[in-house]
Amino acid sequence: MTAEALPAELRRAIVQVARTPRLLVACDYDGTLAPIVENPENARPHTESVGALRSLAGLHETTAAVISGRALRDLATLSRLPAEVHLVGSHGSEFDVGFVHALDADARDLHRRIEAELEKLTEGAEGVHLEVKPASIAVHVRRAPDHVADDVLGKVRSGPSTWTGVQVTEGKAVIELAVVQTDKGHALDVLRHQAGATAAIFVGDDVTDEKAFTRLAGPDVGVKVGDGATLAGYRIDDPGSVATMLALLLEERRNWLYGGQAPPIERLSMLANERSVALVTPDARLTWLCHPEPDSAAVFADLLGGPTAGHFSVSPERGGLPLGQRYLPGTMAVETRWSGLLVTDYLDHDVPAHRTDMTRVLSGSSAAVVEFAPRPEFGQVQVRLEATDDGLLVLGTSDPIALRAPGVVWEITSDGQVDSARAVVQPTPEQPVVFELRCGTRDLSAHPVAEPERKAQAAAYWTTWLDTLVLPPVEKDLVARSALTLRGLCHSETGAIMAAATTSLPEEIGGIRNWDYRYCWLRDASMTAKALVSLGSTVEAEAFLRWVHGVLATIPGPERLHPLYTIAGTTLGPEAVIDTLPGYAGSRPVRVGNLANQQVQLDVFGPVVDLVAALAEAKGSLSDSDWAMVEAMAEAVTRRWHEPDHGIWEERHRPRHHVYSKVMCWLTIDRAITLATEHGRAVHADWPGLRDTIATDVLTNGWNDEVRSFTTAYDGTDLDAATLLIGMVGLIDPTDERFQATVTATEAELRSGSTVYRYHRDDGLPGDEGGFHICAAWMIEAYLLTGRRPEAEDLFAQIVNAAGPTGLLPEEYDPVAERSLGNHPQAYSHLGLIRCAQLLSA
Repeated sequence: MTAEALPAELRRAIVQVARTPRLLVACDYDGTLAPIVENPENARPHTESVGALRSLAGLHETTAAVISGRALRDLATLSRLPAEVHLVGSHGSEFDVGFVHALDADARDLHRRIEAELEKLTEGAEGVHLEVKPASIAVHVRRAPDHVADDVLGKVRSGPSTWTGVQVTEGKAVIELAVVQTDKGHALDVLRHQAGATAAIFVGDDVTDEKAFTRLAGPDVGVKVGDGATLAGYRIDDPGSVATMLALLLEERRNWLYGGQAPPIERLSMLANERSVALVTPDARLTWLCHPEPDSAAVFADLLGGPTAGHFSVSPERGGLPLGQRYLPGTMAVETRWSGLLVTDYLDHDVPAHRTDMTRVLSGSSAAVVEFAPRPEFGQVQVRLEATDDGLLVLGTSDPIALRAPGVVWEITSDGQVDSARAVVQPTPEQPVVFELRCGTRDLSAHPVAEPERKAQAAAYWTTWLDTLVLPPVEKDLVARSALTLRGLCHSETGAIMAAATTSLPEEIGGIRNWDYRYCWLRDASMTAKALVSLGSTVEAEAFLRWVHGVLATIPGPERLHPLYTIAGTTLGPEAVIDTLPGYAGSRPVRVGNLANQQVQLDVFGPVVDLVAALAEAKGSLSDSDWAMVEAMAEAVTRRWHEPDHGIWEERHRPRHHVYSKVMCWLTIDRAITLATEHGRAVHADWPGLRDTIATDVLTNGWNDEVRSFTTAYDGTDLDAATLLIGMVGLIDPTDERFQATVTATEAELRSGSTVYRYHRDDGLPGDEGGFHICAAWMIEAYLLTGRRPEAEDLFAQIVNAAGPTGLLPEEYDPVAERSLGNHPQAYSHLGLIRCAQLLSA
């Protein structure tokens, strides 16, 4: 029997309940997992049902249980279910084998009296069988003649069933008398509470199972096996159908939890215009798009939840894997090619501020299958699709969405909550098929600019900018792609620069180190803008500094700066979890927001002032507003540099006196002095002395003789790759033996083959993480500063090899599993690559 044989409404309910964050699956035994047989001792469960329950119990956040009228000991012996599946016997009165010991003296005495009375009532009754359980006694009449059964049941109902303290449960050809509460509904509630289940499915065939069905509500699913009146919402025929249903539930649950087809992170390609970003998979699936801003809720979150979280896909009708994917040279448009089919994707430019538009062009000679499944608000709202002659309208959302596709005939399906659309289209070499996704409008009218011209405009935006850059000869094409990626993370309307395009791509597959990087960190953005200045583009730095001025205008002074802000320059709301999304390859939780917003990070002033210095040098001038900001930040450092903070890595524990943060405070004052000297500004009288004081403090307290290295912080011996900046920014001469010793110690402690870890200390979070590309870039620069060019070239080559086929880098790399990790693409990684290529080209 296949899943298609199940009722369609039940299949939809199974698909929906399989997506709950924490699922409880509970079944009756006889008549459900096992068929009803003449001799109850021969009631063996279907092998397929046992396998499905075992597999369900092994899934993350999934609890499986059997709630039976049988005695717990007998249930365990007969079912042969593994320990992962919870067994509850005696209609919910036995949760463990030793339950009988919990009976008090009165209950034990009542149990003995009931047993004695039932033995008298059933003595000589043909086909009647007594089943004595730890807390109850069942009278089975299935094998008795009808007149004998009726006589015995009548005597039991009028006799011991009426005694005080006796709990009566009647089922099919059985009546059970218990000395404690027996209620499958109560048992289901206990299991639900223990598992913290957000939804439950219960399957049963007996009248005793109705007590469990009465406890179901909301997203819960009740399934009745066989005939008879029931409160369950769905019905199937027999235990064979139960096995099929459990197999379907297992498949849907596993796919939802683990995203079995999650593509390698580094193989995702980013689309961008001057305001929005999107990710496409190597097989042209739009897997990530947020609207109206990149830090808004996702419309397509397939990346973090699989197809049910929203996607827009294209594939050849005949199937097959793509031949390759590439960026159109010098642009952020992506081509995915199959034999006979080419898909070109790009985000449109020159659209209104409230719009996010994507154009998808199918060309070639092969028919293609197109699937469109938008899921706005991370799939939290029910949406309906309405087909028109010109395309599809997405209904039920607060923000309108439309897909223009004139002439395409759509098949719209629903899973009971949301709609999806499918179409088969036939492009020709002369006539491509064009899809225009328009978020922020329901307008399906023809675009005033023809598609080829729009594509040319989008390409020219990038190629014209790229032509203004001065690229180093080492890995010139990869540096160009890194520059385009950094530019793609810039938000031209506000000037903000994102740290990465995504949230919650894991630092460990299946782990909890999943963070939201779609915001503007002062540190990351300053370093990104400085990298672009070093290549010859200053517009991003100028726009970002205007954004910083705007943020400063909302607070009393730089001392009150948060480490990060939204793209709009506002403070973040509380960090939240989207628990309806299973995460990339099962890596949960999926987070929105970032708790680092509340941290103290005293290093933030250094990168900003360092950017002002780089911009002033490139332009040959320093604006009054930028100088005033530098003075204010230097004043903030004057007042706070001696305080502990949370540091660059935003560890969620008590503040420490981080060496890196002190170095950045030193950098703030040092660059302020340089700016004043070179641009005719007054050097504040206390700055030179403060610079020396901070340097002396770092050199005295940051160095540890025991480990022969500068350490993470003043209070320990642990090492940190960020400490390498002590020589990179000039606080200590790179020829100083203490810096050279630090490079050696960091290499020995934190480098692992092709990557460098941030640290190896216990940061209070479970699990592991990969090495950081930015840390590897710092190590390369440190190698060069200490005269170790061969090591620098070797490590740089390994970073280059870690890049995806379209040249993008996420945050981290796991040298053991040889796979990429973390949010993608990551600004840190690309600015580090640019810096290394420049240094190796010098």
